[in-house]
Amino acid sequence: MSMVIGKEVQDVMTTDVATVGPTTSIVDIVRVILDRRLSGLPVIDDRDRVVGVISEADLLLIEEYRDSKPPTRFESGHRRAERAKASGTMARDLMTSPAITTPVGTSVFEAARVMHKNGVKRLPVVNTAGKLVGIVTRSDLLKVFVPTDEDIRLSVEYGLLDALWAALSGKVTVAVDDGVVTLSGRMELRSEVDLLAKLTGSLDGVVSVINRLGFRNDDLEKAPLQPAAPSR
Repeated sequence: MSMVIGKEVQDVMTTDVATVGPTTSIVDIVRVILDRRLSGLPVIDDRDRVVGVISEADLLLIEEYRDSKPPTRFESGHRRAERAKASGTMARDLMTSPAITTPVGTSVFEAARVMHKNGVKRLPVVNTAGKLVGIVTRSDLLKVFVPTDEDIRLSVEYGLLDALWAALSGKVTVAVDDGVVTLSGRMELRSEVDLLAKLTGSLDGVVSVINRLGFRNDDLEKAPLQPAAPSR
């Protein structure tokens, strides 16, 4: 869609990022997550570089292994790693490291691809020095793909009217409210009125079309039937 061309992570990221340090206690981590209503947060060192990420899934390991049975010699390496995490008391024990990050300047398409490939819900955004400057989540990226009323209006005015009926510039007005498009003005042919309304209704984000367009000539009116010629 045209409205997302050129969009980069810095256009949609959150810059007020809640973070913790490697030695932050589990109790304090939980407090930050609950207070800020987050599903995870970056762990940064004293130079603001991202050294890991803690998610709700990491914290849930503590509960999962709290009263679990002692490990057996047949326990998998993955389970042993989880058990070791769950026994930690600080962020550095529980965090997933190295963190998957994305640099400033990454397109929203590439950020979405990285999230999908790695199965993560958030990407810390770093500058050229590797310092944290923001964070982008799945919901941040999804918002980019939902056109605003202004996006829709421009799509109708420049994508349809200018491309197909340039001579009507200023003669047809387009108003959009919560995805409902109102077309007003006058066109030359009734078929053009119907076509513009149909094309407008097919645009992404359009909920419905209120067609208040008039026309000068009804080219869809059926011509009167002519009497059949006498047979010879």
